[in-house]
Amino acid sequence: MRKKHLAIALSRLEGFRNPKPELEQYRTPGNVAAELLWLAHSLGDIEGRVVGDLGAGTGVLSIGACLLGAAGVYAVEVDETALEIARENARSLGMEECIEFIHSEVSRFERKVDTVVMNPPFGSQNPHADRPFLLKAFEVSDVVYSIHLAKPEVRRFIEAFVGDAGFEITHRITLPFEIPAQFFFHRKRLERVLVDIYRLERT
Repeated sequence: MRKKHLAIALSRLEGFRNPKPELEQYRTPGNVAAELLWLAHSLGDIEGRVVGDLGAGTGVLSIGACLLGAAGVYAVEVDETALEIARENARSLGMEECIEFIHSEVSRFERKVDTVVMNPPFGSQNPHADRPFLLKAFEVSDVVYSIHLAKPEVRRFIEAFVGDAGFEITHRITLPFEIPAQFFFHRKRLERVLVDIYRLERT
């Protein structure tokens, strides 16, 4: 499968039906998910590996990892409705056997994995909402792929936080991330922000 075909397949998956602003439930765009997963795949972190998707939402990253040959994926999600959509999305592509869906707070996930992939909350509604995700990722894996806003203050935080945890940034890719209007506080029909995709590895 080529990256563009992966992006197309992931962009066709169903998103959140009733997104919750307090959980910052924004669908991961197919092209952004494909960029993260393709980087991970090219570096040997997906195929044949056990992957953890922390805050799996509707399953975009989990399903993409399976499409690229993951040995298995733990899709961890606190919102049961989102998790059911993820199951339906996985069934639509014949990937349900590859994924174990776990209805849980990310902080309660205890299984060790080879690679973590995640699109944690940006912290726009709840400051520092991404920290529990990063802490858990560093606890359960030596290799982490994560998406964060491409802002100077966020970059400074990530660099410091990652270093304090005994990890280093090996890759960072910046690209646009589209957020459609779905909450009462949105002023534009489509908001475009820049995000960084990080690869983090234990030193």
